[in-house]
Amino acid sequence: MAAPISEGTVPWPKPDADRYTAAGYWTGRPLGDLLRETADRTPDTTALVDGDLRLTYAELADRADALAVRLLDLGLGPGDRMVVQLPNGWEFTVLTWACLRAGIVPVMALPAHRRLELAYLAAHAEAAAIAVPDRLRDFDHQALAHELGKELPGPWHVLVAGDDIDPAGLDLRTLCAPGEDPAADRARLDAAAPGSRDVAVFLLSGGTTGLPKLIARTHDDYAYNARASAEVSGVDATAVYLVSLPAGHNFPLACPGILGTLLAGGRVVMLPSPEPARVFATVAAEEVTHTAVVPAVAGRWLEHAEQHGAGQMGSLRVLQVGGSRLADELARRVRPVLGTTLQQVFGMAEGLLNYTLLDDPEDVICTTQGRPMCPDDEVRLVDELDRDVPDGEPGSLLTRGPYTPRGYYRAPEHNKRAFTEDGWYRSGDICRRTPEGNLVVEGRDKDMINRGGEKVSAEEVENLVYELADVSQVAAVAMPDPALGERVCLYVVAAPGHPAPTLDAIRAAMEEAGVARFKLPEHLVCVQELAATKVGKIDKKALRADIAERIGSGTS
Repeated sequence: MAAPISEGTVPWPKPDADRYTAAGYWTGRPLGDLLRETADRTPDTTALVDGDLRLTYAELADRADALAVRLLDLGLGPGDRMVVQLPNGWEFTVLTWACLRAGIVPVMALPAHRRLELAYLAAHAEAAAIAVPDRLRDFDHQALAHELGKELPGPWHVLVAGDDIDPAGLDLRTLCAPGEDPAADRARLDAAAPGSRDVAVFLLSGGTTGLPKLIARTHDDYAYNARASAEVSGVDATAVYLVSLPAGHNFPLACPGILGTLLAGGRVVMLPSPEPARVFATVAAEEVTHTAVVPAVAGRWLEHAEQHGAGQMGSLRVLQVGGSRLADELARRVRPVLGTTLQQVFGMAEGLLNYTLLDDPEDVICTTQGRPMCPDDEVRLVDELDRDVPDGEPGSLLTRGPYTPRGYYRAPEHNKRAFTEDGWYRSGDICRRTPEGNLVVEGRDKDMINRGGEKVSAEEVENLVYELADVSQVAAVAMPDPALGERVCLYVVAAPGHPAPTLDAIRAAMEEAGVARFKLPEHLVCVQELAATKVGKIDKKALRADIAERIGSGTS
C-alpha cells in the first residue's frame, strides 16, 4: 500500500499558513469545489473546445464528476496518485477536473517522457494508475504503460485515450461519458471532498540533479496560483485561452492556463501543438484572446506573421512568453508584428511567478521579466555567501511565499540543498532587480540546459553517457542556439584503447535507455582532456565559453 502523501511533504509553518489564510490567498476550499462553483454560475457557457467537440460548463462538470465516481469505483481513492501523460485534448481537462474532485492526485508527466522518466515517476509517487494516449507520433504509449505495471508492487490501472484500446486497458473516453445521475454523482463527491491543504497535483521540477523532483501543490496554494495569474493577465469570463504548449506544464495549466481560465468562467481551446498555421487559423475561428508560448515558439509565430500576415490574430489581447529568457529584440517585435500585448512571465513550477503588467511601458515589457504577482511573495537576490546584493547587481534568487512550497516530495537530502533552514527556496536563477522592482533574468547558477523551455539536467545526461564503454569522461553543457535558446552539447574524452564515440552512437544508446528525445545531445566535441578548475573539478564555465566560441568562429 502506498504511503500517505502527508508523510513525504513539507508543510508551510503554521504562522505563515495563518497569515496567508488571513490575507485571503488561501480560501479553505478545494479546487474541485471552486470549479464546480464556476459551472453553477454559467452552466450554459462554452467551457472547453477541442476540434469539433464543444462542452458547456455544465457538461464539462458533469463529465468530470462521472469520471471521478468511476475512478473511485475502480478502487482508486483520495490521496492515490495517477501519472498523467496525455497530449493536449479534452480528455486531459476532464481527467484533471475529475481528479481534483475525487482527491486523486495527478502526477503531470509529459508526452515526450519515456520508460526512464515514467518508471521513476510511477515508483517515486507510488502511483496506482496511469493515463496515456494509445499512440502518439508512432510511439506506443499504452504498451509501455502496461510494461511499467509489471515492475510496480501494487495495483496498476492503465487508462487510454484513443481509438485502439488494448483489452487490458481502460477506455478513458468511455469513462468520461456523462453519468446517468449527475446529481447523485455530485452529492457523493461533495460529501467526500478533499481538504484544501491536501495535495492537489504533483508538478515536475526542472532540477539539475538527475530525474525530476515532485512538487506538491496544494488546493489552497494552486488555486491562488491560478486565480491571481488570471487577474494579472486580464483573464476573465470574456477570455478565450488557447493551450498549445504541453498541458501538463505549470505554465499552460495554471499561469493562468486551463485552471485560471475555468475558474474565471472563460473558454479553453485545446490544440495538439503550437504549429503556426493551425494556431493562427484557430485564433481566428475561436476569437482567442490569450495564449502562452516559449521564446522559440514566439520566434516561429513572428516569422509566420511576417511571411503570411497577422490578420488572423486580431482577437488576441495578450501573448504570454515564458519558460526561458525572451531576447529583447524578439520582444520588441511582438506588438508591431502580431498586434498584441506581450506579457513576459518568469516563474517556476516550485511557485514564484513574475509578470510584466499589461499597462507597463513598452520598454519595461520588452526588457524585463516582470515582478512578483503577490504582495507576500518574498524575493531576495544574494551573492555566493547568501548576502543580499543591491538593486542593479546580479544575484542568486531566493524566494518564499503563499504558493511556493517549502520542500520537494520525499526528497529530504535534496531539500537541505534546495531550501534554506528558514524556508527560502534556492531557484538557481541569476537575476538583477531594477529600481522599479522588476526582475531581469541573467542566467542560471545551476547546471541545467534550457532547450526551448524544456529543462534538461546535465547530470542525468552525463550519467547515461558514462554507461558507454568507450567513454572515459563526459561533460554536458548548454550550447547557444538562436531558435531554442540552448541545446545539449557533449564534451567527451574517449576511454583508453577505444576510438572516440560518435554522436549517433551516443544518441542511439540513450534512446535505448528510454530517455525523452528532448534530452538527447545535439552536438559532440571529442577532446583529449576536459577543462578543469584549480581544485580539479570539470570547468563547465570554460566549456560553455569554448562551445560559444567554436560556434561563433564556425569551427564547432
